[in-house]
Amino acid sequence: MTWDPDAIVFSPLDVDLSCSPLRAGIDSETYVLGAFNPGFTRLPNGNLLMMVRIAEALKEPVTGNEIHAIRWDPQRGYLTDPHELALVDASDPRKFRIRSHSSKVMALTSLSWLLPVELHPDSLEIVGIHYDKSIGPAASFQEYGVEDARISKVENTWYMTTCSVSAERQCTTLYTSRDGLNYELQGIVLDHQNKDMLIFEGKPGGKFHALTRPTGDLYFAYPPSSEFEAGPSINLASSPDALHWKPADTPLIRPRRGSSSVMRIGGGTAPILTSRGWLMLYHGVQPGTVVGTYRTFHAFLGADDPARVLSVHDERPLLESRPDLTSHLRDLRYLENVVFTTGLVDGGDHFIVASGEDDLACRITRIPKRDLGLEANLI
Repeated sequence: MTWDPDAIVFSPLDVDLSCSPLRAGIDSETYVLGAFNPGFTRLPNGNLLMMVRIAEALKEPVTGNEIHAIRWDPQRGYLTDPHELALVDASDPRKFRIRSHSSKVMALTSLSWLLPVELHPDSLEIVGIHYDKSIGPAASFQEYGVEDARISKVENTWYMTTCSVSAERQCTTLYTSRDGLNYELQGIVLDHQNKDMLIFEGKPGGKFHALTRPTGDLYFAYPPSSEFEAGPSINLASSPDALHWKPADTPLIRPRRGSSSVMRIGGGTAPILTSRGWLMLYHGVQPGTVVGTYRTFHAFLGADDPARVLSVHDERPLLESRPDLTSHLRDLRYLENVVFTTGLVDGGDHFIVASGEDDLACRITRIPKRDLGLEANLI
């Protein structure tokens, strides 16, 4: 192994915006706010593939008394919508909130699309940036973009879940591929706010299984004596075909009081089968910064029954944000203390882990299997 065991491998500096799908309609100057949260898999040729989220933002979203949002329209393509500046909260560089609504209503000054980046498995050298295979909005439920891909290989098919954002709904969408590189949109699979759908890389009990995490603005309190804290939890669902999903009746993993994940938790990597059961990496969030401090933890689920939680390891994180890794990007940084793990590939005696670092760049980390109590062989 010749590469650094923890390194930034792709950043906004590596993106050629002349090849962006937004060039089909946006004349205003844009920049890459972040190239991060990559879906991650191994291709048939042995190379690694990151499906990188490119958040492309307006350089000057404010003109006079108006602030502009980027949007895709099925008839007119990419365009910008003006909103009266005095009526919005524009403190976040990624979005603004429209104050006149009783509900929380947002618009985005950036639009996310997905860029396949191919890496050499040994050196992590970029061997291909596949702009011709980039994925942008293709349906009305994606008018504000396609975000945070997660990739699972089940039998001979690659399944990629994404978050699709629009005024119609915030939903989870599914793409499939026969080669890991060319993906076809299959449509909506979860019709509610769900940020972290992860399909198991296998079929326990002969069914597809997935981690899900529905979110919202309202949660009901646990009793004071409970070990759990109210908030988003990681749940389980099953499906006969990866299109139609039945949620499990009980939650899977919940935030625990007193832990460093008390603010929220969410799935990180597609569960893979090991000698200790299904290994899943997930993020836990603790209050402190603008969006909270994100760290990566892990858990094991039963091999034959993934609804059975064998162990949750939330005492010591596997990964934390490392500001030194993005010191060369400090002028572009707008968040801190965030590592958002999104992919896991077997590397022999170690795992290769892909993460988004500070919503800015793609980080690859090598984690020895012995650190997780595993032998070199995966199963």
